[in-house]
Amino acid sequence: MQVGAITGYVDLAQILLYAFWLFFAGLIYYLVREGHREGYPMETDGLDRAVVTGWPVPPPKTYKLAGGVDLVIPDPGKLEPPLVARSTGASPGSPIEPTGDPMLDGVGPGAWANRADVPDMTLEGEPKIIPLRAAHGFAVAKQDADPRGLPVIAGDGKPAGTVRELWLDTSEMMFRYLEVETGSGKRVMLPVPFARIRRSAVEVNSIYAHHFASVPGLRNPDQITMLEEEKISAYYGGGTFYADPKRSEPLL
Repeated sequence: MQVGAITGYVDLAQILLYAFWLFFAGLIYYLVREGHREGYPMETDGLDRAVVTGWPVPPPKTYKLAGGVDLVIPDPGKLEPPLVARSTGASPGSPIEPTGDPMLDGVGPGAWANRADVPDMTLEGEPKIIPLRAAHGFAVAKQDADPRGLPVIAGDGKPAGTVRELWLDTSEMMFRYLEVETGSGKRVMLPVPFARIRRSAVEVNSIYAHHFASVPGLRNPDQITMLEEEKISAYYGGGTFYADPKRSEPLL
């Protein structure tokens, strides 16, 4: 027999090949199982909204998050919020349309992720996004326009309110939101990417003046949670399509 042969039909190279196949099959199984840890269980887009658990289902694992919070994944009892929309067709995958206020229903361009209802924190354990009035040592650059006190002109050309404050991302060193006071005295958040800051006014094209009254509010006037960020941004994003019925019509 040659060197490495165990019998006349089995040698060390053959055993190593079989061992590699077993290892590779186990690796594939492990990766597929761990891939089902995030996002499962999920719901189908069919009319019956069936629940898909995924196979193979990984055992629950507890993650220790900052602040002493425990997160168990997967969590079979955690389901998505009810879909406030109806299908426009009988077959799965058909387009859906909202059944209530399209800018608040969380579907289409106004969809939002169900993030944690807590503020995004810095490495030091402080809220990352705070109003400029609470950010000591920060100010608007002299070469930039300070929008505080400027009127807000909505997409219909009507005044929607006045900018009263800026909200700063202390980790990224950039302004994230404008705090707008509407005509009724309510203060709402306006994401900076949806605003065009001029020297004389702040222009917002995504929503109209009367829509500012329904912008999702904050639970704490000096903090914004990740879930609140999602809903506020989704509201303005939904306005790009739902603020005016003409925006959802064909261009041709």
